[in-house]
Amino acid sequence: MAKAAMKGTKKAAAKPAAKAKATTAAKVSAKTAKPAAKATAKAAPKAAANAAPKAAAKAAPKAKAKSAKKPGLKLSMLRPSVNNMTVRVFARAAGFDHAETDAWGLTRTPEFLARNPAHLTPMIEDKSLPRGVLWESCAIMQYLANKYGLDKFYPKAPAKRAMVDSAMFYLIGTLYPYVARATYPALGFPQYAGEVGHSDAHADKKSEAQKAAAAAIAEPLEVFHSFFRDGKPFIGGNNPSIADIRLAATLEFLAVIDYELPKWAKDYMAAIEKKLGKAYAEPAGDVRGYIAHVKAQAAA
Repeated sequence: MAKAAMKGTKKAAAKPAAKAKATTAAKVSAKTAKPAAKATAKAAPKAAANAAPKAAAKAAPKAKAKSAKKPGLKLSMLRPSVNNMTVRVFARAAGFDHAETDAWGLTRTPEFLARNPAHLTPMIEDKSLPRGVLWESCAIMQYLANKYGLDKFYPKAPAKRAMVDSAMFYLIGTLYPYVARATYPALGFPQYAGEVGHSDAHADKKSEAQKAAAAAIAEPLEVFHSFFRDGKPFIGGNNPSIADIRLAATLEFLAVIDYELPKWAKDYMAAIEKKLGKAYAEPAGDVRGYIAHVKAQAAA
């Protein structure tokens, strides 16, 4: 009986001990859980705070791209001119937010001459320029491409840029003078001092000079095809460069004398217009409209 009593006593004592252990464990667990919950609660805002900048950083480029503003540009121009057409096409193709002022009849005014004593268009206004203005179509395109990093139109790589420069200078120094001599008399444009068309030479001599200039166009034109393009779609490669824009605009004038362009030149001009779309078609439309007007007047 004593043994049984002892066993019962031990069992009874074990139960409270087990309960005590369980209670103690529960309390410890509760105490541990509270700090853990607090730590989790504290960590949650930190994690959210850390995640927020990352999410914002990912979203930032998209928001920035949408809010990016186009560079502003003030341009004085003459609609019938291919020199002016060049910069008008470039400004559109490059995405400038430009304002055009028609300077027809204004280039000899005191106000215009005070800013531009050469009385030439196209002309841009830019406060960062030493004199606030810049004329000459090629110089304008080079300046804007350099300022805004428009490598697509004017490559930075020295060798590629040299070819674009060479093509433009060859055009200005060799091809364009022939085009001007051949087309200006028909367009009714005044020619430069010293030119046959500007002199007192007999009309027959002027006509001969005009025909000689038209005949001379074929040789330098072929140089652009065989040398500067060299099997590529454009002088600039797969995309039109500023030299391509200048060349295509120049060739627009030849329509006034019904000059028969070689097939490659026709395809080349069509490819540029297709590539640049409205950026080319709209300014070209002004030149073509003027040429059509001149030809209609001559036929009347």
